Amino acid sequence: MFKKALLAAAVCGLISAPAFAADSVKIGFVTTLTTGAAVIGNDMKNAVDLAMEHIGSKMGDLDVEMIFEDDGFKPEIGKQKTDKLVKSDDVDFVAGFIWSHVLLASRKSALDAGKFLISSNAGPSQIAGKLCHENFFSTSWQNDQTPMAMGEVLNRNGVKNLYIMAPNYAAGKNMSAGVERTFNGTIVGKDLTKWGKDAQLDFSAELAKVKSSGAEALFVFYPGKAGGAFIKQYQQSGLSESTKLYTVFTVDAISLPKLQAGKLEGVLGSLATQFWSPDLDNAQNKKFVSSFKEKYGTYPSFYAAQSYDTVFLIKSAVEAVNGDLSNMNGMRAAMEKADYPSVRGPYSYGKNHFPIQNFYLREAVVDADGNWTTKIVDTIYENHQDTYVSECPL
Repeated sequence: MFKKALLAAAVCGLISAPAFAADSVKIGFVTTLTTGAAVIGNDMKNAVDLAMEHIGSKMGDLDVEMIFEDDGFKPEIGKQKTDKLVKSDDVDFVAGFIWSHVLLASRKSALDAGKFLISSNAGPSQIAGKLCHENFFSTSWQNDQTPMAMGEVLNRNGVKNLYIMAPNYAAGKNMSAGVERTFNGTIVGKDLTKWGKDAQLDFSAELAKVKSSGAEALFVFYPGKAGGAFIKQYQQSGLSESTKLYTVFTVDAISLPKLQAGKLEGVLGSLATQFWSPDLDNAQNKKFVSSFKEKYGTYPSFYAAQSYDTVFLIKSAVEAVNGDLSNMNGMRAAMEKADYPSVRGPYSYGKNHFPIQNFYLREAVVDADGNWTTKIVDTIYENHQDTYVSECPL
């Protein structure tokens, strides 16, 4: 009878035990921490570290373990690191990803393993469309959206002819396609330059072509180190006197301090479009920007803003199911609501799990302390949804 009582007690204990055994949330974050592109990856890592501080490294009652991996700016390495995270580390979420070609190479490793995949930056058209997946979410944008907003700016400013420059990879092609989709004038020339670990940083030949084309405006997309190199050469070429510069993901909190140190004042007044800006007036953004500046001594970039949001999106999912990480449906439903304090303010998700959000026109300016930054001067799109959502089979 005693043994039966013990067995009954054990069975009752099993029945009353929680449906999950996790004592922590494991998140793998893939970004670029070496090569010249590490300037972006480190900004993202800094934002994730700050978010972890702000949440006390806890999501509900669970501790959070963050595992950073370096993709080396190469798709094959990004896939290897994603494989490691899902197989060896058995993470619950895979996040990060600066580059579209790295994300595209890594997506199946995460999704086929039954993990949630959160892109903190890359937004290739394929994943927004035919390759959409119920367990994929973005905290950034679809690649085409930001340049589409810039096309509208060009139209409003009466630009009739335009030259385009971008790196030759998935995102560069999406950026070009985006501005071409909305710009009503004539594209008088386009150059897609070499990208990757040995990316082209000498743009003298292309700038000469821009000058000879007679274009009244130049649209460029050059993230990270390439952006600073381009801006410097653009100013030195004298093109600023005849061809106005419009950019996306080029003039930002990463490039501006270096441009200021180099006294490249020609960038001040240049216009860029973006979903976020450090001067957005909401409580979460004010806390994020002030804390980031205090901790790291610089303004955060949009890469940082998206990475910070990634942590809070995941937190909303984990807490919605009271830490039951086996409840994938519950976590997915929670993330689909976007019910967390985003630095961009409230937004929603489309069926492809890309944000439906505002896009703003930002100008490069000098702040009250003499630091170069950006400020919002206009709203170009309100609650904008990407164009590939109709191709998503979800």
